[in-house]
Amino acid sequence: MAVRIRLARLGRRHRPFFRINAVDARTPRDGRILEKLGHYDPLEKDTGKQVVLDLHKTQAWLEKGAIPSDGVIPILKRLGLTCKYMEEKEKRHIKARILARKQGKPFTKAEKIVAGHLPSEEKK
Repeated sequence: MAVRIRLARLGRRHRPFFRINAVDARTPRDGRILEKLGHYDPLEKDTGKQVVLDLHKTQAWLEKGAIPSDGVIPILKRLGLTCKYMEEKEKRHIKARILARKQGKPFTKAEKIVAGHLPSEEKK
């Protein structure tokens, strides 16, 4: 069973609130969870209260091989947690950026906009 650490959206319209859960990779976003690890409130002004996470449970899941989602990775980095998957992903990202620079291709979205490589919106 592949386990992912990902966000489940709660709250109301224009007031998002997320739970950080360990879930089976095949379940839907708000489906059955294996364990609740904490929560994330992006609109909270105090950065200390913005993320509440049980570090011991989260570290235990990461050691068992759980893969954090793209939305959870920055939250874990902010709290100082790392795992093998996050390190490998960062290495792939750096390698791709170096390769793009050697070929003279834009890598980030901002570079693509400046270079004019993004397709313009078609008129309706």
